[in-house]
Amino acid sequence: MNIPCKHIKAKGAPDNTPLFQHLEQVRQVAETIANAKNLDVSIARAGALLHDIGKASPIFQAQLEGVRPKRFFRHEIASILFISLFDPAIYPQLIEMVVGHHKSIRTPNNSTAKGILDLDDSCDDSFVVHAEKWDLWMPQAIEILEGFGVSGRLLSLQEAESNYLFVLDYCDNAIKQQGYSKWKGLLVGADHFASALGDKTQEQVSRIFQTPNLTYFNRKHPLYPLSLKESDSSKPHTMIVASTGAGKTDFLFRRCKGRVFYTLPFQASINAMYKRVKRDLEETNPNLDIRLLHSSSQIVVSGTSVEEKTIQGHIGSSIKVLTPHQIASIAFGLQGFEATIADLEGCDVILDEIHTYSGVTQSIVFKIVQVLKHLNCRIHIGTATMPTALYAQVMEVLGKENVLEVKLSNEEMDAFDRHTVHKIATWNDGYAEIAHAIAESKKVLVVCNKVQNAQEQYTYFREQYPNVPIILLHSRFKRMDRAQKEKLLLGLNEEGAPNGTFNTSTQACIVVSTQVVEVSLDISFDIMVTETAPLDALIQRFGRINRKRTEATIGRFMPVYVIQPPEKETDCRPYKKEVLVRSYDVLATNEILKERGLQEKIDTVFPNIDVLNIEQHSVFKQDGKWQIDFLTHRNKSILFELLEIDSVACITEDDEISYRESDYDTRVGMEIPAKFNYSFKMLRQSIYGSRPFIVPSSAYSHELGLNMLMLKPEFYTTFEFL
Repeated sequence: MNIPCKHIKAKGAPDNTPLFQHLEQVRQVAETIANAKNLDVSIARAGALLHDIGKASPIFQAQLEGVRPKRFFRHEIASILFISLFDPAIYPQLIEMVVGHHKSIRTPNNSTAKGILDLDDSCDDSFVVHAEKWDLWMPQAIEILEGFGVSGRLLSLQEAESNYLFVLDYCDNAIKQQGYSKWKGLLVGADHFASALGDKTQEQVSRIFQTPNLTYFNRKHPLYPLSLKESDSSKPHTMIVASTGAGKTDFLFRRCKGRVFYTLPFQASINAMYKRVKRDLEETNPNLDIRLLHSSSQIVVSGTSVEEKTIQGHIGSSIKVLTPHQIASIAFGLQGFEATIADLEGCDVILDEIHTYSGVTQSIVFKIVQVLKHLNCRIHIGTATMPTALYAQVMEVLGKENVLEVKLSNEEMDAFDRHTVHKIATWNDGYAEIAHAIAESKKVLVVCNKVQNAQEQYTYFREQYPNVPIILLHSRFKRMDRAQKEKLLLGLNEEGAPNGTFNTSTQACIVVSTQVVEVSLDISFDIMVTETAPLDALIQRFGRINRKRTEATIGRFMPVYVIQPPEKETDCRPYKKEVLVRSYDVLATNEILKERGLQEKIDTVFPNIDVLNIEQHSVFKQDGKWQIDFLTHRNKSILFELLEIDSVACITEDDEISYRESDYDTRVGMEIPAKFNYSFKMLRQSIYGSRPFIVPSSAYSHELGLNMLMLKPEFYTTFEFL
């Protein structure tokens, strides 16, 4: 490829991508998105070529070399100085794609970012700043655009200023309106895709927006009653309440007609589900684009300001496995929400194993369902437990006439009775049961509610049983380390055959985990000791015991031991004490847990819907209207403040250089998810990738994961900024 002005870069080290090459990559993706969304391809092309042309400015080129500008400079504002090279009839679409593809056109007062309206208000010569040395760099920008067939005429400084004033006036009027721009969503999605994949863009773009072949999930088996039920229906939505292991996942996939977004609870092992789906569909979909999208946001901290950006997964994937975090970002108008809409609109969305233990989570479920319905998505909900009150509310949102409802009969549920529940007072009682199990070569699963508790229990068992295989699993490992641990836990080789570790072991072993074990990990252990959690979460945990279904296992019962809740409210976190007490009290001890009796127990624990009023925080309202200024986004969501989820990413200082120099997928593997707290404000932060916080290397170990108590600058081994 002949690259005009190859010395002008779109990205600095280590990529050093020429600007022409980046524009070509974004063009390819933008045109593909436009085709898929029935939008004008020529407009998408024009926006892709214009969006970053301002990077030809020597100010931006110096920034790539580490030279900070004396005044605010935004390359997208410099880009719009060239708008008159294009057809005036498409100026609105071009402005929407270009001027706000990184920042809101107006930002809150405490924001570290500045949009075009902010800069024009605060700087009398914003145009002068962005047109600095115009005669030097404008011809080079024109040469790059000419390489794409755009008119090669030179622009005077006066014409550039006229362009700037026109765009400024458009933005002044646009911000008085409310809603979002589908064109901005297209461009942001294309830009992220090309930036993340770089030289692989052309190869990968041919795979996106393809409908997957899901015939694999038509498999039938008498032990999985949902596999025998009819899934064809003209009703667009689905609601399944059925026992763990009844075949919900297959049934939900059978209900899908197009591209699929498969969501699991915030702390679930989405990595395991991603691998499972990819392995299942490989034969019938040899070139299928299946993506994994983690829940962490990109966080920028400056002084007292914290800004949040939802990480964008590659747009157009045939199947995307994710948590609800990204979908919820639409309702809260976080940066990048328009691209998520472009990706999601009209697709099938599976909401699997909805958890209901907090008013916040319940509120998020309602809001997600509302926004997905508005975007013409087909919504498929599957869960082992759902309070009757919540069920009724969801059905009201979807419309009962639009939902295929599926439940198991009492007789079918009886075949899933497989646990005897024993309530115990302390960990010491649990230790005694574990000792017996180890002596009998049983596989033991221990589940804690907090990462720190799990780390302490793991350390205890390592000392007590030095010759027994033991593994610790929680959310605060490097993603590459967690993937290795999950692979070891599942006990399967690359072909999916048993290899004799942990889950497929015939010898004694211990797994210590947190909530991450509750769903998606297809494991079957012999005995569980668990801290009390909300009843719906407990039932999910129980589903990892005696899970393997054969004719011989039906009618066999294995023990689960539940430790009574702590006395102090603070020790019950992240759950509410009252919910834990009700969950513990509703369980009978030394008795078989009957599946047909679970609904009554669930309704006892969750008699009412404790919905938190998040309507004031949401930009998408119950009436279907959007209340957000056009071409703007919100800086932070209520999720960030209230949900006990791992919302930020960290890397160790030892990984800092490797992270800077690695590609997208390798960077993701180095990241450690964590819940944001203000100790992060004292830490350094990378400017690369998802802008992870840099934690002291001494705060992390492959065996225990991240120690949150050591997130302090004094534990760094080096202090220079890399």
